[in-house]
Amino acid sequence: MESIVSLCRRRGFIFQSSEIYSGINGFFDYGPMGVELRRNIKDAWWKDFVQRRDDIVGLDSSIIHHPKTWEASGHVDNFTDPLVDCKVSKQRYRADQLFFAPVVVDGRTAGYVSALESDNVEAELREAAEKLKRKKAIQGELGPVRPREFTEATPEEIRLIPSPATGEPGSLTPPRSFNMMFETQAGALRDGSGLVYLRPETAQGIFINFKNVVDSGRSKIPFGIAQIGKAFRNEINPRNFIFRSREFEQMEIEYFISPDEDWQSRHREWIDTGNSWLESIGIPASALSEYTHPKEKLSHYSKGTVDIMYAFPFGVQELWGFAARGDFDLMQHQKFSGKSMEIFDEASKKKFIPHVIEPSVGVDRILLAVLCSAYAEEEVGGEKRTILKFSPRVAPIKVAVFPLVKNKPELVRLAEELYRKLQRHYNVFFDTSGAVGRRYRRMDEAGTPYCVTFDFDSLEDGSFTLRERDTMEQKRMNEEDLFRLLDETVY
Repeated sequence: MESIVSLCRRRGFIFQSSEIYSGINGFFDYGPMGVELRRNIKDAWWKDFVQRRDDIVGLDSSIIHHPKTWEASGHVDNFTDPLVDCKVSKQRYRADQLFFAPVVVDGRTAGYVSALESDNVEAELREAAEKLKRKKAIQGELGPVRPREFTEATPEEIRLIPSPATGEPGSLTPPRSFNMMFETQAGALRDGSGLVYLRPETAQGIFINFKNVVDSGRSKIPFGIAQIGKAFRNEINPRNFIFRSREFEQMEIEYFISPDEDWQSRHREWIDTGNSWLESIGIPASALSEYTHPKEKLSHYSKGTVDIMYAFPFGVQELWGFAARGDFDLMQHQKFSGKSMEIFDEASKKKFIPHVIEPSVGVDRILLAVLCSAYAEEEVGGEKRTILKFSPRVAPIKVAVFPLVKNKPELVRLAEELYRKLQRHYNVFFDTSGAVGRRYRRMDEAGTPYCVTFDFDSLEDGSFTLRERDTMEQKRMNEEDLFRLLDETVY
């Protein structure tokens, strides 16, 4: 992960926001390469799920909605994380990401140990338990170490559990609810009447516009409304680079179905579609898995939720969520607004409030998974080659064009002519600096799938050498062949 983060900064993919002022936790800026990769991911999603389907339309709702939106959706009451403070270090933790275990020796509790969420919490707690046993010079056999969430701790245990920051017991507060919505003011008054929130999700913008879309577009069930947009969550503990941040972008679809339809089948269909799409942008199936939320852990709106998981370097984590939301949202907005959310379905000749299947994914998490899947280091000729094996669909630069040497005007002119033609359709790069081998290496590190080199033979027939990034194979090609190849691989 450290190598990927370093490459992202070095090659202009991602920077820490406000870096010149020592940064601000949970916020990131996308550089020249990152903004192209991000845009390509969004474009690929929009093409596949909106433009190439007859049953989905697009929407772009405002970031700030009427505050009653969030009362209706349940975010004011339910969009909370359990917060724990360390009174000594002033550090804050999510209670469901803080684990503890009693240290049991020969059947007797000798103390407690704690650890933050990680790939192997149990191993970390056991190591801490062994250290505590040695520190206290306790004789006997250490029993099993079974992790428990801090949310399960009794008041007596809380007083005995050590803080991860200090290692000393007694400084952690009991968990309390912390609402993660960012508050701001709309208008000149500061008396509370102008209190509004930055949206914590894009879904509600779709629900409050449901009737507008139906009435203006004559959409028929089943159909979906798609949106890409920014969301904001005041995360207690942003972590793992861009995986969990406070400002992020979502790609969401609310797919409306009849209450009589078999929602489980439609739900499964969307999960399968999501898996296939991830593979189409270069995320291998071998890195993906599924997690079905148990009933007792479902969100208040969900009838069933399945997450597509990805094996990140820091552990297997949620990548794409698929929730069956039933009619919860539309019913709530009907109740709070007093406006009917019913539609008349011509096929069944019935009026009803539709049910919803929601595929929801973060652009930033997809981008991180694409980066992790693409990153590789190889030995070539005794040297290390760092390479990003991006799918051509999402690669920031599609083609790099080189003249073999820069002191041959005719060669440079030929290369520039092709570069200008490619530039009308793709993001391309022109480079005359250094040996061609070094230029190849720079493009490998940027994830460019194809490099075109004009050499002395090009002066005879206008052809050029195409070098493929992953295999490093080279073949002779002309302009027509190149555009055909790009048409097949980029779109």
